[in-house]
Amino acid sequence: MKWFSDAGEIYLHRQPVDFRKSINGLAVIVEENMALSPYQDAIFVFCNKPRDKLKILCWDQTGFVLWYKRLEKSKFKWPRKSPDDVIHLDQEALDWLLRGLDIQALKPHQKLSFDRAF
Repeated sequence: MKWFSDAGEIYLHRQPVDFRKSINGLAVIVEENMALSPYQDAIFVFCNKPRDKLKILCWDQTGFVLWYKRLEKSKFKWPRKSPDDVIHLDQEALDWLLRGLDIQALKPHQKLSFDRAF
């Protein structure tokens, strides 16, 4: 999504979060559970247990921004198979997640780098 295209790092908190938490509660989760600073140039993505709501927290140098999305008839394809509770995403994976795609099932082509043409 274009709203998050300028974000530095993107971190997903894999475990469900109590959505009664707002900015302060989510910032504490970032510090204590994710071992990251909520003030860094990053966005932090959270989901509720039924996987129909999503919150994104970020610091914009003047204050916190909290973005909220509620699905009316579907669920987010939240990653379940991961040894870590914190998953690092790229912009494309965040876009896939917000559009309802399973970010663990979709794999883009491997990026290649060459020094010479042949």
